[in-house]
Amino acid sequence: MGFQQIGFAGIDAGADERWLARWLELQRHGAMDYMWRHGMRRARPQELVPGTIRVISARMDYMPPAARDADEVLADPSLGYVSRYALGRDYHKVLRRRLADLAERIADRCAGSSYRVFVDSGPVLEKAFARNAGLGWIGKHTNVINRNAGSWFFLGEILTNLPLPVDEPATAHCGTCTACIDVCPTQAIVAPYELDARRCISYLTIELRDSIPVEFRRAMGNRIYGCDDCQLVCPWNKFSRLSVEQDFVVRHGLDASSLVTLFAWTEQEFLARTEGSAIRRIGHIAWLRNIAVALGNAPVSGDVIAALLSRRDHASPIVREHVDWALAQHSNAAASAVSP
Repeated sequence: MGFQQIGFAGIDAGADERWLARWLELQRHGAMDYMWRHGMRRARPQELVPGTIRVISARMDYMPPAARDADEVLADPSLGYVSRYALGRDYHKVLRRRLADLAERIADRCAGSSYRVFVDSGPVLEKAFARNAGLGWIGKHTNVINRNAGSWFFLGEILTNLPLPVDEPATAHCGTCTACIDVCPTQAIVAPYELDARRCISYLTIELRDSIPVEFRRAMGNRIYGCDDCQLVCPWNKFSRLSVEQDFVVRHGLDASSLVTLFAWTEQEFLARTEGSAIRRIGHIAWLRNIAVALGNAPVSGDVIAALLSRRDHASPIVREHVDWALAQHSNAAASAVSP
């Protein structure tokens, strides 16, 4: 079916439920109101799908084989950095189809079985159940790490009423390492195993629809969709493997495209070039907002200034505000360069 590993977990997530409750109470979910609305249902699959007694958890590697080296892109401020998971086809579509096929095969062989498939499509505490199913432990950056495959993989779940034998939960192996905490550009990992989404560049560029807080804009650098820094420095990713899925092959050169080129995309071009991609869901306004910040962080050049000026009268006040901020960065830099 194309998965690299599958495991079975029970439905008890009591300790993780307490972590979730605290995270919500601290409002670390930011503007993701659906997290609050779902509440503890995320940790109680039997309430989400009555009759559930097991969670089948699956993982699939996603690092595209021919993508430009991530560190090289991050080091070139003229390029836009897109999180490696979003360079190809939308993983929701790929995994959901595969999991549905798997669930149907199981149902054909097990009379009376029922199931429901989830790939970020409902309130499921996927990382906790993946750990309980033996797929990996939750690292200090809050991503799941597999000791034989690192963390560059997607997760999906099948909730079922089948009394499958459960696997041994994975044990943690982060030790004293703090590489992910130390490297985070916005200090979003506020403590080991604790992430404040409100500070996370992935949240700021993908989930947030309002203006990006000014205090985080310089730290964003050229990251225009997501952030991989915590995974890039994780020593366990020396064991990661490239994906063999054609669906995850880089599309439209998004692994290393010029910021000026991306900023020039019309809404029609954006929709056409992100068709079937996870990027499309943020919309053209957020796309321009994110790139405007990156252009403000780029070295000043005629092309950069011209690109920003071309959007200064954009219909969206959010785009205009971020363009003005970016232009101000270059004005301030120019003023500093000529001051005695």
